[in-house]
Amino acid sequence: MPAEAVEIAHKQVSLAAEDLDANAVTTLVLELAEAWGVPALWEQVCRPLLARLSGRTAAEVVVEHALCEGVRVGLDVYRREPGRPLPTGGVLLAGAEKEAHSLGLLALAAALREQGRGCLNLGPALPWTALTSAVYRARPRTVVLWSQTPLTGRAYRLVRFARDFPFLRVYGAGPGWIEPLGGPAVRLGTLTEAVDACLAVARGRDAHHIRYGSVPYR
Repeated sequence: MPAEAVEIAHKQVSLAAEDLDANAVTTLVLELAEAWGVPALWEQVCRPLLARLSGRTAAEVVVEHALCEGVRVGLDVYRREPGRPLPTGGVLLAGAEKEAHSLGLLALAAALREQGRGCLNLGPALPWTALTSAVYRARPRTVVLWSQTPLTGRAYRLVRFARDFPFLRVYGAGPGWIEPLGGPAVRLGTLTEAVDACLAVARGRDAHHIRYGSVPYR
């Protein structure tokens, strides 16, 4: 997005959130996504505005909730066509155990729909044992785990999970993964990187056959 467009978007979305008008925020999110695409919307508008709200005062907390709700709804409905499910491409999204934030997952899901692809989004706070169960049941080829804070971004657990499923692409997304991720797990720094990673298998760039062993997650 051009700098002028970003500045205008920040002002419009901020004013709507300050008015506690989540519906207006949703409308702006949808308009901006259509005009500039989800990755630009997320990286240049949503993330910076959310980062500005520290939540130190009651007023900031209320505005943050209005902003989050508007963004959540906008991302969730963007490019949805009821009755016409998109191919998942073997992509599973989830929030790390005890991670309550899910906007990053919704942004990735919306960006994938923008590319004509779907995903299985299991939402926030998925326990590690449940994630393992989901892998056995859904048999994805790619797993993206979102962490917002270091309290939930436990790198060693993600690496262990990835090693338990050596034929599965495992990624950590979000600012919570502050510790280095050792192979085979990989950290995604931007939404564009996450979209490219999720589309890699669907575009035929991975020739591995996915197999699932009998080793449970420890």
